[in-house]
Amino acid sequence: MILSTASPTLAPGGVLLLVVVALVLYALAALPWLRRFSAAALVGGWMLHGVLLLIDIAGVGMHEPGARLGFAPVLSLTVWLVIAVYSVENQFVPLPTVRQWLALAGGVVILLGAVFPGEMRPISSQWVELHFALGVGAYALFGAAVVHALLLDAAERRLRSGPRAGPRPPPGQALGMPLLQLERLTFAFVLAGFCVLTAAIALGVATTVQWHWMNHKVVFSIMAWVVFAALLLGRRLRGWRGRHATRWLYVGAVLLLLGYAGSRFVFEVLLGRPAP
Repeated sequence: MILSTASPTLAPGGVLLLVVVALVLYALAALPWLRRFSAAALVGGWMLHGVLLLIDIAGVGMHEPGARLGFAPVLSLTVWLVIAVYSVENQFVPLPTVRQWLALAGGVVILLGAVFPGEMRPISSQWVELHFALGVGAYALFGAAVVHALLLDAAERRLRSGPRAGPRPPPGQALGMPLLQLERLTFAFVLAGFCVLTAAIALGVATTVQWHWMNHKVVFSIMAWVVFAALLLGRRLRGWRGRHATRWLYVGAVLLLLGYAGSRFVFEVLLGRPAP
């Protein structure tokens, strides 16, 4: 992760060791033939991932005060929160296939954080911290919604497919969860994410001295907000379900991803300079 600016209390070798061990644990959780140990490996990787996030984003143990808010740390924090949601849900409905994909995603974002840690920036006010927390919270809730929507689409495809698709789940069941329950859970995450995103945008407008409406982050975030609002209204008023509804969710999630992480990726990686 941040190997060049670590303080004496956090030697570069120690941070690198945390990265390697977290990657190994996530790799063990992603291997399909180690299901007996994959749950424990995911929890271990998630815990070390959290420690690395404290170093990366919060700057714990660093000489420079502030936070790293680049695209890679934000993606890393988002995946970490989605894994946390999954870990709670997994206590009630075991989903080993999801565990493998989330473990793979965890390893990828840790590597991204190691290569693109972002620059340390000072925190100007508590409102900035709250705005950032709300934004990442919205990312995580919509990320959890996307994971459930993918499960929902996969279950519907299996139910509609012929015998060549293999054994089907029991009627109304999706990977151990009733289809209607999975659908309700998906849109519960969408509604929660929409509320948090609305609060983040409102706080940004209310507390930013000079609000730039044509900023890339603002434009894509507003577009995502409109898509999610249309999705919730369409579901409420017209009963949108199935693939028609999940397509709207995917579009909104991509727009939201482009809003913060995408714009910073362009500045930090493609243009080689900090995002404004």
